[in-house]
Amino acid sequence: MYTLAVCAEMVFRDLPIEERARRIHDAGFQVEIWDWTRHDLAALERTGAVFSSMTGYIRGSLTDEEGAAELLRTAEESIKAAGQLGCPRLNLHGTGLDGQGLPVHPVTGEATGPMWIAAHRTLGRIAELGEGAGVVFTLENLNTAVDHPGVPFAKAADTLALVGAVDRPGLKMNLDLYHAQIGEGNLIELVRRAHGRGLIGEIQVADVPGRCEPGTGEISYPAVARALADLGYDGTVAMEAWASGDDDLALERFRTAFTTAAA
Repeated sequence: MYTLAVCAEMVFRDLPIEERARRIHDAGFQVEIWDWTRHDLAALERTGAVFSSMTGYIRGSLTDEEGAAELLRTAEESIKAAGQLGCPRLNLHGTGLDGQGLPVHPVTGEATGPMWIAAHRTLGRIAELGEGAGVVFTLENLNTAVDHPGVPFAKAADTLALVGAVDRPGLKMNLDLYHAQIGEGNLIELVRRAHGRGLIGEIQVADVPGRCEPGTGEISYPAVARALADLGYDGTVAMEAWASGDDDLALERFRTAFTTAAA
C-alpha cells in the first residue's frame, strides 16, 4: 500500500511551519515542504515528523548552461538540507519559480531542440548527484494554463519523456495529477503509463478547479486510488492542496479518498 503525505505549505496556514508539520504528523501523515531556505530546519527536525519531499534546488534552470550550473550548485546545498531532515526526495521544475509560482526565466512557446538537449544533460548530472547522496530527485509536471505560465517542460508528457530518456535511479517523475488534469487529462491512463515504465517517484494530488483537497472538484480520486491499488503502487501519494474549509477535515477527506476506495 502506498504512503500518504501532506504539504505543510498549504494547510494550517495560520500556524508556524513547524507546528503545521507537527499537526500533520500527529494526524498520521508524512510531511512535505517547499523552499527549505525559508524554514528553521532544526525546529522542523524537533517535530519528530517524517519528511517525504522538499524542494531540491534554490535557483537555476534546465534550459541553458548558466542556469544549469546554478541548479546543480543549489541542488548540492539541498542535498545537505535533506540529510538534516532525513528527506529521501528532492523536487525539481524546468526553471526556478518566484513567490507567485511564476517562472524566473519564462519560455515563450515550445521548448527548442537545444533546450531539450540541455535539460537531458543537466538531469543526468542531477541523477548522478542523487545517486551519490542516496536521495532521489523528482521532476514535477506543472500546468501552464492556470498556475505556472511560461515554465518549460511543464506537461506530464514532457517530464515523462525527460525522465525516461535519462533512465537513472537518481531521477524519477513527480506526477502531479492536479496539474495533469488541467494540462492533459486522462489521468488513470497517465498513471498506468508512468508506473509501467517504473518512472514514478511520487504522486501529488489536489482537485480541479480550485486546487483544494480531493472531493471538492471534478476528479474522481477514489477511482484513481483503485487504479493505484490495482497497479500495486507502493510509493507516496501527497496532498499538495489548499484546505477548502476546515484543515483537519481536508486531511480526513484526503485520507478517505485514498484508503477507503483502495481497500
